Amino acid sequence: MSLLETQGLGISFGGLKAVQDVSFKVEPGEIVSVIGPNGAGKTTLFNMISGVYQPGAGRVVLDGQDVTGMEPFRLAARGMSRTFQNLQIFQNMTVLENAASGFHLRERGPVLADLLNLPGARRRARAAEAGARALLARVGLERAADRQAGNLSYGSLKRLEIARALALQPKVLLLDEPAAGCNAVETEEIDRLIAEVAASGTAILLVEHDMKMVMRISNHIVVLDHGEKIAEGAPLEVSRNPAVIAAYLGTEEATHADG
Repeated sequence: MSLLETQGLGISFGGLKAVQDVSFKVEPGEIVSVIGPNGAGKTTLFNMISGVYQPGAGRVVLDGQDVTGMEPFRLAARGMSRTFQNLQIFQNMTVLENAASGFHLRERGPVLADLLNLPGARRRARAAEAGARALLARVGLERAADRQAGNLSYGSLKRLEIARALALQPKVLLLDEPAAGCNAVETEEIDRLIAEVAASGTAILLVEHDMKMVMRISNHIVVLDHGEKIAEGAPLEVSRNPAVIAAYLGTEEATHADG
């Protein structure tokens, strides 16, 4: 059974169809990338899947359950986590505190216990710190744990955001342009991290403009243009699709992708 499935998903804004009739599946351990030119509807699609927008048509199915339009915090509890195109990092907190915040979202205790620093609250705090340190090691940021997050490089901040999303122990991880603004070395680091997360069994849905990265790490690609799905398939198949070449890749980029 697919971990994530969209069935005829669509939404309109002021009579304009931003996304219409988009269906695809993401299996456990699979990396599925959504690509398309600017304005194709990629982030709008992400927002419907992750509960930011209420779809006007279709369904979102998570691990066999209809979760269409469910609030993001409820989706997180059911196993969906995401990052955003614009960083959502607490710049004035330490790297460790940022990573630990994901655990606090997952394992909330009684407010009074936290205010009074009762034993249960202290246990949760210790567990969150231990889990956060393990995640920082996983993304290669363990040595930066006590640094202020705002002092990290952009690529490191991207990895930190992924670490915080992983604190929710997602079955499905949505990544919105994880390599945007990164240099070649940082992009390679994120490549490896995404591949490792998928290898652990997490289903990954990715929006990314770096076509070399997309073609390198994706198992399956969905192509949008003007809100409609115009193609899907394996990277090589998609890169050779005439409709994709015309809408997005361009002949020269498609040739590079084949290599």
